[in-house]
Amino acid sequence: MYPTISKIFDQTVQKYPKKEALVDISSNKRWTFEEWQNDVHRLANALLAAGITKGDRVSTFLFNTSELAMTYFACAKIGAIINPINFRLKPQEIIHIFKDATPKIVIFEQGLEQQIAAIHEQFPYISFWYINEDTPQYAENYDVKISNSITTAPEVDVNEQDLYAIMYTSGTTGQPKGVLHRHRDMVEQSLICLSMMKLSPNDRGLVVAPMFHCAELHCCFLPRVQAGACNVMIKHFNSTTVLQTIENEKITQLFAAPTMWNMLLQEDLTSYHVRSLRVGLYGAAPMAPVHVRAVKEKLGIDLIQAYGQTEMGPAVAFLQEDEQLCKAGSAGKACYNHEIRIVKPRGAEPSEPGDILPPNEVGEIIVRGSCMMAGYFHREEATKKALYKGWYHTGDLGYLDEDGYLYVADRVDDMINTGGENVYPREVEDLLHEHQGVLDVAVIGIPDEKWGELVTAVIVKKDKSLTEKELDIFCKSSDRLADYKRPRKYIFVEKLPRNASGKIQKFMLRKELAVYSN
Repeated sequence: MYPTISKIFDQTVQKYPKKEALVDISSNKRWTFEEWQNDVHRLANALLAAGITKGDRVSTFLFNTSELAMTYFACAKIGAIINPINFRLKPQEIIHIFKDATPKIVIFEQGLEQQIAAIHEQFPYISFWYINEDTPQYAENYDVKISNSITTAPEVDVNEQDLYAIMYTSGTTGQPKGVLHRHRDMVEQSLICLSMMKLSPNDRGLVVAPMFHCAELHCCFLPRVQAGACNVMIKHFNSTTVLQTIENEKITQLFAAPTMWNMLLQEDLTSYHVRSLRVGLYGAAPMAPVHVRAVKEKLGIDLIQAYGQTEMGPAVAFLQEDEQLCKAGSAGKACYNHEIRIVKPRGAEPSEPGDILPPNEVGEIIVRGSCMMAGYFHREEATKKALYKGWYHTGDLGYLDEDGYLYVADRVDDMINTGGENVYPREVEDLLHEHQGVLDVAVIGIPDEKWGELVTAVIVKKDKSLTEKELDIFCKSSDRLADYKRPRKYIFVEKLPRNASGKIQKFMLRKELAVYSN
């Protein structure tokens, strides 16, 4: 029988019971693996006493905290389906998830109470468990629940094919969908990531990306547990806190989205002792080659890129540390037990897996492998379309080079058609990132009567004196950008709309900038 998520946790506890396993920086608390397991059992038994049975949903609305780490394994232990919710969501967005996932229990904390207070009356069937003192009248206290519970391992039959989580998509194109993952698939994902990063019991990983997103949860947090490494948690990303924690806790590994790595590069890195850091993982969005080089030069670490989607667990491809410069811009090759194809897009219809395109020709990226989702919750038609003929249709555009390396051009929805020519925003963005005055950039198409769409660069300045004319000269002088790809309009903003995983929400940008199409 293949192990479940709770089983690999128990195996690690058995091997390293007295080893430090979990550190919560915000509460200044530490656990060995044995102590962590005791608290997991307390919570698991408390959930059972509250009426949770196998297959029931338990939602968390938490920052990166030890309570989330406890709930993760407690649910896995009793066969409950965990649903970690994005702590940045507004009440109406949370309502959508509550109605879709129908959790029996929601565990939330003081810093997020305002959002729950606004909507709890609409969900009388949900039991709300509150972390911290001064529990609201509509909720029950989390600490009281577990203090009266026992540390004996609960006896629930959970197998590798059981559902373990509903992870809601990050919503880059609209309303999020609930992705269903099984125990076996994510144990497999953990093994893949563990081997790619060469994790060992000596590693100390920093949980800095949000744990409600599967990039941190499945590619780093769970693999560290499986390897016997320590997870050090900070509530949410802050560049100075990250650097100080790396120094204080002798962190060796972390995952961060490209925008987070870029923010770290803006700090005075000479003020921190960060030489314990040996490897960094990035993903969720492409990183401009200029930033890859800067991270390697300034931090002196190996970088590994992961490419994937929530629906795949998420990682389906990796670019290794020795390939970062010689294959700059690539997302790497398919990981163990996975396949990647580039096929001819069919518009609104699913692409045919047999319509394979030759090397260097852009098409839709489709993938399949051992970590594929079971489907979308309550979305049978969407599941059929996404998993057409056994392949997950990503909606991403890209190509494979002659060596089999994947290059992601853009989302199908983000491709710009100007004057009958297709422009892939990423290649324009990569060039603009190299200008010293640019901190962040997104390239979108704005409707235009003459050209169909106008290539438009939305810029966050690093240098406040930066002008549209200066950027236009920069693009014209480059030998990497055909003239029709050059932005015809530059818009300067304070920040770009990004989701929790670091991806730019271009559908939001287009909505916000609709005024520029008039």
